[in-house]
Amino acid sequence: MTSRSVTVRVPAKVNVQLAVGGPRPDGFHDLANVFLAVGLYDEVTVTPADGLRITVEGRDADQVPADASNLAARAALALAARREGVTPDVHIHIVKDIPVAGGMAGGSADAAAALLACDALWGTGAGREEMLEICAELGSDVPFSLVGGAALGRGRGELLTALPVGGAFHWVFAVADGGLSTPAVYRECDRLRGDAAVPEPEPAPALLDALRTGDPVALAASLANDLQAAAVSLRPSLAATLAAGTDAGALAGLVSGSGPTCAFLAKDAESARSVAAALSASGTCRAVRVTSGPAEGATVVRQS
Repeated sequence: MTSRSVTVRVPAKVNVQLAVGGPRPDGFHDLANVFLAVGLYDEVTVTPADGLRITVEGRDADQVPADASNLAARAALALAARREGVTPDVHIHIVKDIPVAGGMAGGSADAAAALLACDALWGTGAGREEMLEICAELGSDVPFSLVGGAALGRGRGELLTALPVGGAFHWVFAVADGGLSTPAVYRECDRLRGDAAVPEPEPAPALLDALRTGDPVALAASLANDLQAAAVSLRPSLAATLAAGTDAGALAGLVSGSGPTCAFLAKDAESARSVAAALSASGTCRAVRVTSGPAEGATVVRQS
């Protein structure tokens, strides 16, 4: 058996805008989801093995399933199923640095990384279109984890259009204790809306312009997440975290995706460090991370 292995690095994401439509017949919601990849990364290594095996190390590794329910395992199975004679006999080793169950697409990132790594290991030659198709089958956020940068996600978030970004944006992430169930947050969003008419989700022109020009002040004024009220309803302590970050000088703060991680946009790197120190001292979150975006998507970093 060959000892060859492939390692892929893949970024976290923040939703700078998450506009949520009403529930669809299939249970999903149409979205206008503006993704920005940020420089917190997982690394996924695949190596030939006698069967499909998952191991996990790093931050909160004990919270990540190490069985076939892991999206990385499902990615390997999905690619192998499309190629005659290819069996998903690989050891997938995940090194976690993206917050787990935090609304930053860590599981989706691992799926995209495993897909890219298995394609390289097996030489299956899947093109970009096929890779994105498989990603969309795996989950709404998986396609963006593959491509990175910045993008508008339509449909349930899987139909991507790349967006231009004019500079680096500096972020502070406040990681909460425990996770939030994404389906539960969407259900709470629907409950809070009641019978109110829900407009078709659209990206805000001012936000897209702020990304294009690289203007953090303008971007801060446009940040929006339709799931934030639901996340705070289910986890009221997030209100104190959001207040602590903005009181510390962040330009703006919001819940990232379905939460419970809170994301704070800072004016520059120095301001981000100051906000992070204040959040760490506030007692309103479990951990604080500082980084910037955009970041490139899933990338092969080692082959041996």
